Amino acid sequence: MRIAVIGLGYVGLPLATALGPHYETVGYDIDPRRIADLKAGRDRTGEVPPARLAAACLRFTSDAADIAGTDLFIVTVPTPLDAEKRPDLGAVLAASRAVGAHLGKGTLVVFESTVWPGVTEEVCVPVLERASGLAAGVDFHVGYSPERINPGDPTHGIDRVTKVVAGQTPAVAETLAAVYGKVSRVFVARDIRTAEAAKVIENAQRDINIAFVNELARIFCAMGLSAHDVLEVARTKWNFLDFRPGLVGGHCIGVDPYYLAHRAAAAGHEPEILLAGRRVNDSMGAFIVAQIERRLERRKGSVLVLGLAFKENVPDIRNTRVVDIVSALRARGFAVDVHDPLADPDDAKRLYGIALAPRLGGAGGYACVVGAVAHDSYRAFTTETFESLLAPGGLVVDVKDMWRGTALPDGARRWTL
Repeated sequence: MRIAVIGLGYVGLPLATALGPHYETVGYDIDPRRIADLKAGRDRTGEVPPARLAAACLRFTSDAADIAGTDLFIVTVPTPLDAEKRPDLGAVLAASRAVGAHLGKGTLVVFESTVWPGVTEEVCVPVLERASGLAAGVDFHVGYSPERINPGDPTHGIDRVTKVVAGQTPAVAETLAAVYGKVSRVFVARDIRTAEAAKVIENAQRDINIAFVNELARIFCAMGLSAHDVLEVARTKWNFLDFRPGLVGGHCIGVDPYYLAHRAAAAGHEPEILLAGRRVNDSMGAFIVAQIERRLERRKGSVLVLGLAFKENVPDIRNTRVVDIVSALRARGFAVDVHDPLADPDDAKRLYGIALAPRLGGAGGYACVVGAVAHDSYRAFTTETFESLLAPGGLVVDVKDMWRGTALPDGARRWTL
């Protein structure tokens, strides 16, 4: 079997490198710079180590002609939101057109992108049919296998999670189970729509649970309590769900609930909990800045924000909510510097207009230091580090509670959710 993985980001590249030793595999991406990096053994996402990438048994290309003659296409492109927080299927539709142009009889197309129930068969299949001139279910077949990659988490790589597969027919599902079974455990879902629905609620469930603890954090703040202190006690109970407060961004948890809400509204149901959770989580940046302003007593000193990535120990800044803190601080008249040792400075400038500070050495005198992302390098801060960064009597805002055991300089103040 010849496999083409379409899209070589956080999802597609680890999958392609896992399948390469078992099948003739082509990794395709429309970005020639990405392909050049991969051919040179560099993965800017940090998901595939250089040694593993160098040993990968696959071919990288940005030339669509190289995916002709493929038996199984696996589409792993992103499904983001537009500026109005509406689902943006542009990448999925473009990938479907590209694949459709190279479909042959007997070809399988499986989608991994997170979508609402029905997208594969109701949206993508017509595009594939128009581009190929072939009939789905007769000349070619489709399937769905939702991605479960957790960026920056080697414990839950593709070889250590259960891979869900679903097919247009039982035979298609059986084929996909055999293919994915080479690299992971497999669960066969009843049908494609069921698998699509299961995927979209996985992240929506996390979003709602985080929204609950974020609301608790705001309640406890008004009472003079720390949510982290309260949660430390509560999680000693065996069945307490251990979620932590903070910013909720990235290309999954902060996005997927809107996909389900969009489809729910189209079906005549106005979702309440889904969107309420989103409102709470999307407002956390403004809440944190309000606390900073209050504790600085409206003095407009300079602020250092540590971290721009959407989560710890990854360079990915897509849909990061740290920008909410930065923009709100600047709107209130604060001078703001942003540092992140992993994020790409060009991406930060292009996506958000933020010029990342090149280093921390030499910087100092900040009225406030905000620990927004718990990169390991930030967790390692000592009392001396804060002495070099803070002005006398400065404020440390520990969004991630990563400096709980770190003593601050004399006179420095601390606030955490």
